[in-house]
This record gives sequence, structure tokens and C-alpha cells, in this order.
Amino acid sequence: MWWGNVTLDGAKLRSLLRARHACVRVVTDDEPDALLAALDSIHQEKLPSYLWTTLDGLREATLQDAPAVGNTVPAEAALYHLLRNVHGDHAAVFLDLAEHLENAKVLRAWRELVQRYRSTGGVLIMIDHRESVPEVVASHSTVLRPRPLSDEEVQAIIRSAVREVDREQRVEARISSRMHESLVRHLRGLSKRHVRQIVFEIVCDDFKLDESDLERALQAKRRLLQNDGMLEHVDAPTSLSQVGGMNMLKAWLAARAESFGKDAEAFGLQPPRGILLLGVQGAGKSLAAKAIATAWQRPLLRLDPGTLYDRYVGESERRLRSALSQADGMAPIVLWIDEIEKGFASAASQSTDGGLSQRMFGTLLTWMQEHRSAVFLVATANNIDALPPELLRKGRFDEIFFVDLPADEARRQIFTTHLRARRRDPARFDIPALAEQSSGFSGAEIEQAIVSALHESFAANREPTTADVLRILAISPPLSRTMAEKMDALRTWASGRCVPAD
Repeated sequence: MWWGNVTLDGAKLRSLLRARHACVRVVTDDEPDALLAALDSIHQEKLPSYLWTTLDGLREATLQDAPAVGNTVPAEAALYHLLRNVHGDHAAVFLDLAEHLENAKVLRAWRELVQRYRSTGGVLIMIDHRESVPEVVASHSTVLRPRPLSDEEVQAIIRSAVREVDREQRVEARISSRMHESLVRHLRGLSKRHVRQIVFEIVCDDFKLDESDLERALQAKRRLLQNDGMLEHVDAPTSLSQVGGMNMLKAWLAARAESFGKDAEAFGLQPPRGILLLGVQGAGKSLAAKAIATAWQRPLLRLDPGTLYDRYVGESERRLRSALSQADGMAPIVLWIDEIEKGFASAASQSTDGGLSQRMFGTLLTWMQEHRSAVFLVATANNIDALPPELLRKGRFDEIFFVDLPADEARRQIFTTHLRARRRDPARFDIPALAEQSSGFSGAEIEQAIVSALHESFAANREPTTADVLRILAISPPLSRTMAEKMDALRTWASGRCVPAD
């Protein structure tokens, strides 16, 4: 986890210290930043402080190179030392304590120390990379979730990193205020460490900062997304003309394209928050999600619910919160949750996973209700029966669209688009005949028919023809025929409940 929870709010921590919270838990992977902020907050509150790690044991944090207290490397020994030997107001910072709390002795010592802190005013600060803790620890502690960096903080980190490089070798900066704003926008949602890392990467190769570095910064950010595997950057078409059909959806998008600015707010409008795309497999729901990003010129990030689930208790919920927090930090974006029913199907029925799906679903609903960032949610689904009814309640989404199989005109556009994408002139093909023959085919099935025709013509060392594609269509029955009953049932449900996308 490198996203979302990226900087500790020192003012909030100082408030918790003054309020004498007995235990504050900070969950983050950016430990150095969190530790520095915690020690700074403790110093400002003028509290004696102690620091524990499993390598060094317990030592005074306020003294430079303070020696470790003897025999305090075991977590239970360090907690016991504080309980018996350290009195008065103070703060103790423990790094990676959460995993030690599975031990009965450590948990017992933790409970007694926190109980004493409630009466004496001490505070235990736990900085951990994992959120899962025993239930009693969760109920007797306060979680402080680090917040995303503000644009001003990202700007300051960029300037600091450039100055650091400039001290070693002169950096030639050709950057306008508009380019600087773009760079800040590209680096939203990252931790301090990763902002610095990307700035060093784009500057140190040629010791310049100019227009060409914008795309390189964005590519570096995409690599970080891909390395984690939970949020994936998806390339969208450059033009809506590449998206066949979906005219109702396109009109809906056009009517709301200017609804995100101050003029719309002054007019009394709130920005659109999201839509649900329901439809048969291969009908183009994924393409519709891309069309939204294209229409509004926003980055498209895809969240696969299957990547969220983890075997550790509490970890799945943390991963979802972190992904949503990252999305908030990277706004304005389009967030695409693909096949949402796969991630929350158990929340629609009697749970067999100990309530995990319901908790995950509750986390998502809370975010949908409360988030104020410019994140437009696009959820796609194939199976309406697997969706929890709460998700379909009015107000959850701005609109629910039904994406059906493409009509004749849309199929003509799809054939034209895919032929051009493969460097073939559509004028050399009988597009009306192809559209007629492909009635009942999805956009994905039409694309595969073209690909199959290309393979066969390549093997025969000739150019593909209309006859090649027609033959492939004739011998490849579409899903709408093999699963006709299921698709008819889905259309029946959508009638009167959804807006047709086309």
C-alpha cells in the first residue's frame, strides 16, 4: 500500500494527545513520515517520549543516540517496563506492534498499560503497516488515518526535490505556471516519498525540467499503480467517435460535461457522482466506462474487487479504504469498478464469509455517500440478482443504464472502427451486409470475427474480404443465442428500471 494514506495530520494528532487518548493507531506504509510527524507533535506538546522497535528495544526518543533500556526487545518486556517504571504524562511510540499482539503476554501487557494511561494521561502511539489487530485492541484505541497530500504540499515537495538535485548539479528549469499545475495534478495521490522519487527520476537523467517531463511523470505514476495491482490505469479512446452506439449515454454525458465547475455550483447543481452500467456480457459496458473518461477528459482507473480480498482479518477492508482514499487523492478521475457483483455478491444474501462482504459493501456505500472529491464512479455488472438491493436504491447512483446488444447502426460503427484499427479500409467491405449478418452479436464478438478473418486471410497470404467475415459470423453463434433465456430475463428486469444506453 503506497497510496491514499500518505501524510500524517500533525494537528489532528496533537489534538488527540491533548485529549489524552490512551492509544492512537496510525496505519501507513510511509513509516518515516509518520514517525517524524508523531515525534514532532509529541515535542510540541512537551511530553517525554519513548520509542520502541523490535531490533533496538525501548529508548528515550527525545535524546540523541539514547541507549536502549536493557531487556526490552521483546514487546511484552517493553510494555511492562513502561507500566512499572515510567510515570507521569508521557508518550510511547511503538513501530510494528500490531503483529505482536497476537501473543497472549503482549496483549495482556498492552491492556494493562492502556488501562493505566487512561488514569494517568499517558498515550501509546502505534505506527503499523497493517490494520488488523485483536478486537479488544480495536475497541480500546483510536485510529488516525493519514490524509492525502494537498496540492500545496505536492508543490513544496517538487520544489524541494529540484533544489536538492540543483545543489549537486545545475538544473535547467523551463516550466510555466500552467505546466507546474499539470505536474502537481499528475502527482496527486502519491506519498511524499514517491513524489520525490518521480521528481528525481525525471530531472536527473538530463538535469532539465520541461514540458517533456509531464508525460514521463505520468508514466512513472502508472508504473506504481501497476506494481500494486489494485488500481490500474486504463487507456481510453481519444474520441467518442471510436465508441459505436450508446447515443443516450453520450447525450447524458454531454449534458453534464460542464457540471463540475463553480458556475454549475452557483447555478445550484452538484457534480455527478456515478452511474451503474448493467448489461449482457460483451455488450460494451467496459467501452462505455472508457467513453466517460474520454468525454470528460479524465484519467480512468480500474478497481478489480477481486484484488481486495486478503486472508488476514481486517486487511480486506483496509485495502478497499486505501484504494478509495487513493482515488480521492488523485481526483479528478473516473473510477471504474468492473463486475462489481463479484466483489460484493455475498452481501446480497446470507453471508458465508463471516460478514466480510457485508463489511466491504458497507465501506463502499459509506464512501459513495460521503466522499466529496471529484471522483466519478462507474460500476459495471452482468448479474443483477447478485447485487445487494441497497446498491440499487435511488440516490446511490445518478443513473442506471442498461447496455444492450448493439443495434444495426451501432454494429455498422463497430465494424468500421475495428477495421480501421487494423489498418483496413472499411469502404472495401460491405458494412450493411456485415451488420445484418451480425444481428445478436456483441461488440466483442464482432471484433473477434474480424480478428478470426484476418488470421485466416494471413495464413492464405491474401487480404480479408467481406465473405471471410460473413463466413466467420455464420459459424460462430453469439452468446445471445446460447444464453437467450438469461438475457431475456435481464432485459425484462431492466425494462422500466434502467435508461437504455443506446
